[in-house]
Amino acid sequence: MKTLILIGKIVLFVLLTLLTQTGGVIYLLLQPLYRRIDHRFTGRFQRWLGKTGLYLTAYLIATLCVVPLIAGPFGRVPMPLTLHNHIRPQNILTCLLNRHYVRPQLRQAAEAVAQDMANAYPGTELNYLDGCFPFINKFPLFPHLSHNDGKKLDLSFCYIDAHSGTPTNKTPSAIGYGICEEPRPGEKDQPCFCSENGYWQYNFMRRIVPQANKKDFIFDSTRTKAEVLFFAKSENIGKIFIEPHLKIRLGLEAVDKIRYHGCHAVRHDDHIHVQLN
Repeated sequence: MKTLILIGKIVLFVLLTLLTQTGGVIYLLLQPLYRRIDHRFTGRFQRWLGKTGLYLTAYLIATLCVVPLIAGPFGRVPMPLTLHNHIRPQNILTCLLNRHYVRPQLRQAAEAVAQDMANAYPGTELNYLDGCFPFINKFPLFPHLSHNDGKKLDLSFCYIDAHSGTPTNKTPSAIGYGICEEPRPGEKDQPCFCSENGYWQYNFMRRIVPQANKKDFIFDSTRTKAEVLFFAKSENIGKIFIEPHLKIRLGLEAVDKIRYHGCHAVRHDDHIHVQLN
């Protein structure tokens, strides 16, 4: 029985670490207090409730107050938790899972583009998606392959409300990924090519994210193109990833910073990927 409990603790530690980077360490630090809870309460539900409440409290305090301070010496800063300088998280879970850390230069570039977009298209707000974890280069941020050094940030496309026909800051996907602007007939169909050549993960997000909200949104090619061009003009931005058919459709063939990410990654017709030089 003790062996099974130990295995369970190890598995939980690994999962919390992979999901949040810091969650496993917090779990270990709380073990002495967990033992006190075990001695104080006899009911299994009481113990579970006490431990869960203690963990969530400690985790939130660490995530909101401690981690941002420690991340500084590692050369990373958090993106804003709420709307700030015309940019905000697409989903607050991104921040609660510590996936919103970037190099200071990347945050500055993103905020500058957000300001440019607000000036050019009043009322526009940029939704950012995944950045990186706060500590240690090469620590994986699943399911991404390269978001491991603070130099990468994903952002949502811009959309039009299908019912009112007006620009909106809302997006069809709650997490920002998985609802794609599909290739049209005659356009280069890289997602199909990659899938047919055995790269199953290329369309993974498209398969698992519900598509029900897609009908309520229209891809805003004008603002999305402007967003890409503003990032391309930034001296600190070295690469931008979007799907090949959108690069052609938006007339961005001449932008040399736009690269193809390869079949080994995931499709990029649901978001924009930008990274530092």
